[in-house]
Amino acid sequence: MKTKIFLLIAVVAMTMQVAAQSWIWYPGDMDIWMGNKINNLRTERGSFYPAFWRADSHEQTVEYVKTVELAEAEDMEIRAEGQYGIKIDNHGYVFGMPERFTVPKGKHTLHIAVHNKEKVPALWLRGKTVVSDTTWTVTNYAVPVKADTWTEADGNATFATSQQLPSAYHLSVTPVEPIRESKEGNELFAEWQREGIGYLQLNGVKGNGHVCIYYGESPDEARDKKYSYLRDEVAFTTDSITDLSTLTISRRTGNNYQLACSRAMRYALVECKGNVSVESVTLLSEMKDVAWRGSFECSDTLLNRIWQVGAYTLHLTDREVMIEGIKRDRWIWSGDAIQSYLMNYYAFFDTPVVKRTIWALRGKDPVLQHINTILDYTFFWFNSIYDYYLYTGDKDFVRQIYPRMVSLMEYVQGRLNSRGMVEGKHGDWVFVDWSPRKMSKDGELAFEQLVYLRSLQTMQQCAELVENTGDAEHYEKQAKQLSELIIPTFWNAEKGAMMHHTKDRQLQDEVTRYANMFAVLYDMLDESQRQSVLKNVLQNDSVMKITTPYMRFYELEALCALGQQKQVMDEMRSYWGGMLAQGATTFWETYDPKEGYPERLAMYGNRYGKSLCHAWGASPIYLLGKYYLGVCPTKPGYAEWECRPCLGDLKWMKGDVPTPHGNIHIEMTRKQIAIDSKGCGPGKLIIGQKEVMVNPDQRIVVSLRSLHLR
Repeated sequence: MKTKIFLLIAVVAMTMQVAAQSWIWYPGDMDIWMGNKINNLRTERGSFYPAFWRADSHEQTVEYVKTVELAEAEDMEIRAEGQYGIKIDNHGYVFGMPERFTVPKGKHTLHIAVHNKEKVPALWLRGKTVVSDTTWTVTNYAVPVKADTWTEADGNATFATSQQLPSAYHLSVTPVEPIRESKEGNELFAEWQREGIGYLQLNGVKGNGHVCIYYGESPDEARDKKYSYLRDEVAFTTDSITDLSTLTISRRTGNNYQLACSRAMRYALVECKGNVSVESVTLLSEMKDVAWRGSFECSDTLLNRIWQVGAYTLHLTDREVMIEGIKRDRWIWSGDAIQSYLMNYYAFFDTPVVKRTIWALRGKDPVLQHINTILDYTFFWFNSIYDYYLYTGDKDFVRQIYPRMVSLMEYVQGRLNSRGMVEGKHGDWVFVDWSPRKMSKDGELAFEQLVYLRSLQTMQQCAELVENTGDAEHYEKQAKQLSELIIPTFWNAEKGAMMHHTKDRQLQDEVTRYANMFAVLYDMLDESQRQSVLKNVLQNDSVMKITTPYMRFYELEALCALGQQKQVMDEMRSYWGGMLAQGATTFWETYDPKEGYPERLAMYGNRYGKSLCHAWGASPIYLLGKYYLGVCPTKPGYAEWECRPCLGDLKWMKGDVPTPHGNIHIEMTRKQIAIDSKGCGPGKLIIGQKEVMVNPDQRIVVSLRSLHLR
């Protein structure tokens, strides 16, 4: 039976439209391999610091299969990352690992097995009519699936030529000179205009000795040789140059040396020991070539700076995969990533990196722990797939990832309590948020039930997309059962709020913002309850405040959903503007205006532990795009969309919201609104109770006076 299925898929692949020539591999493998590479870049004071969750590997041996029908014999050029063997039909092995081989005239099935333990066993093949592309099927000798690749939208990752090996993928590097350099004795201190990440280049090196480099997101950190978070040491001798941090040889151009590891920095202290000197330094900035398709500009220069700094923060963390911060972890965290994706849809619309990060987070079967070991991060992983489909309309990716969605959900449901609710079990990290005071995380947390419910709803929608009726009905039933439990269990009419948790099935007297704002966002409350939550929780200073941009993201979105755009705009000016006032050039992991300097640099028991370039700090990009420019898809891939602009106290605003088909451009003043949606599907402009249809490829200009609005 397996053989029949295999041949059927091969024949189907043969009849599909030919895709572009590219290196190909087993679906998700390059993403998992790259994710492992990124997750192991972290160092702390010169020591290796690995991620603490299970790291799955790529398939070590993969067979590539394609059935072809040739009008004449065809010469094939082949390359592979790894050892490979070629078989034509079920016999006829091709001797050795030739760079060329011939396929006879007629109908044949090509079988090419590639093995590589260290790297992804990828394949590149080119003939006159046959090339390696995504019409091939691949198998790990279990279930055959469609081959995968990275597209040209991935910047450097075109992978069209035999010389561009997948394992050699890298981001672009651009030299950036410091704005200031000063020397005192054997030390050189450098400062750049804004935070960056890349490789430090030591220029004009002379003599022998050791060069120690201390990096900092702040000047204090770079000057603190004992406690600076990132550091390198290079030994220069007559015969060699060795980076003692990695035991590798740095790149050399004349008397200039590029260090082996990329580092986050805005400041660097270079200390020379022995008879060695360094003339100057250069940052070889390592960033992805990605277009800033989204934009926002308004009459408030502070909001303009907030958008620009937010986009730059996100750009620094939008790398091979989406990481949370460029200095400390450099890891892929699911809770951070789902927010990065949403910001990305309003800034770059870099959809390939979203898929790569989703694959990398998920890993392989069998499932043995929650994603990042965190209960809530598993649910955010599911929900990010729904968001991805809504913004892109990419059904193919949903079909690819769906089997791993199913197996992960089976793991989740194997750990439910007797009421069908989720609780943290041994080995689970129930995170929720970094809170300013201790927060209960035992028992049934209302927040966890809500994000789990959204995961079930996502499973139902994805099952429908892949036309699995049985699964869709199963998840719909489970979602309905859980939905009917949540409000009766956690809503307290007297307090007018969702309570935080139960313990031993008894509702506890604790109110936090988390469950309440997610109940608003997920439409779990009637209008009376929504207004009660607004008054009793979200605008109640006696309820524990949120101090991380991470959960501030959802809190401010919930306030926008409740029509409180003026309050949110004031919060953006105060919170993100507060960071800018403190000299930030990228947005931080946390910010408490009451903290002084340098105390605000500390976190996790480390005096420089706080990340000052953290992806979740860039949330104004999303808020300004969705709730002020007001644009969001109402059908997957912007097949239909709506615009609910909100000018607030601004005199004017304008901006672009990216879609798969082009940008939606909005300009608004106190007198009129103009929308240009060339290339996009039909839309709807909604202002108050008034609606105006926006036809495809149409530019409209609407007078607010004509709508009887001031």
